[in-house]
Amino acid sequence: MSSEAIAVLGAGSYGTCLAVLFGNAGHRVSLYCRGQASAAAIEAARENAAYLPGHKLPASVQVTSDLAAAVHGKRFVLGVTPSHGTREVLARAAAALDPDAIVINASKGLEDGTLASIDAVYRDVLPARIAARATYLSGPTFASELAAGMPAAIVLAGHDRQTCAEAQQALSHLHFRIYTTDDVLGVLIGGALKNVIAIGAGVSDGLGFGSNSRVALITRGLAEITRFGVALGAHAQTFAGLSGMGDLVLTCSGDASRNRRVGLALGRGKSMSEILGEMTQVAEGVKTTKVAKQLAGKLGIEAPITDAMYAIMHAGVPVREAIHALLTRPIRSERD
Repeated sequence: MSSEAIAVLGAGSYGTCLAVLFGNAGHRVSLYCRGQASAAAIEAARENAAYLPGHKLPASVQVTSDLAAAVHGKRFVLGVTPSHGTREVLARAAAALDPDAIVINASKGLEDGTLASIDAVYRDVLPARIAARATYLSGPTFASELAAGMPAAIVLAGHDRQTCAEAQQALSHLHFRIYTTDDVLGVLIGGALKNVIAIGAGVSDGLGFGSNSRVALITRGLAEITRFGVALGAHAQTFAGLSGMGDLVLTCSGDASRNRRVGLALGRGKSMSEILGEMTQVAEGVKTTKVAKQLAGKLGIEAPITDAMYAIMHAGVPVREAIHALLTRPIRSERD
């Protein structure tokens, strides 16, 4: 495998883990960190102690707070910022991108206000040729496990088949298996909305409802996500894959899931203000729930789990009251 020049934009847990992953695979990586002091501290320690402790950065990874320098001359540029920062960071990076750069999104969420999926944001802020060739990475991957070299499978979506194939070939290796698809919207919707369902799964567990309840919520959550996706023009089959069912199951059941932990805390009686005050990392599902509720209204689809999570997190409805409303909805056919 040849060595590639890669920029990773975002030094949270997932961005750092991708830098470690690609650095260990022999690639030359620039890891962009927004704060100058934070970037210098990570570079000096060769470890991101705040977000990915215990995983040393390979020698081929350099940390910088200079965004233009990070992306200049790089063949692959991965956007791994929280979704609410995607527009600002990619817009600033756009002018410094190589005309042949392949931009790969690894953020998961929907944009507040516009209700846009991330591919729409990319089309707004990137040069037309780069946006047309952009790809979107999503799937069941926890940062600490990837950084430790544990095997994982993920999906890369894009409209340009050749670009997808180039990225797949260059970035796959023994413990990181990349599949490809042309269903960009399906991959992005699955990656965004699974976080909403994961908060619900955490609420269920926090209330002590047990395995039956969790599995019921995951299964109906998958139906709800698929309903969103199909209404937007995605392929239903995508949601049975890595970026749909795979990521959903992981995020709803894994102890490392930040969104599940938010739900657990809610189910155990903590308020949203308490939970957010204690968090040092972003749980995307909190913001995505608000956007998803608005999107469901725009599309005219039923989204009962999203409605329940919105009621709890953004409308101040008590947890048990919201869950009671969810459980007492009219019964229906499973295929509806």
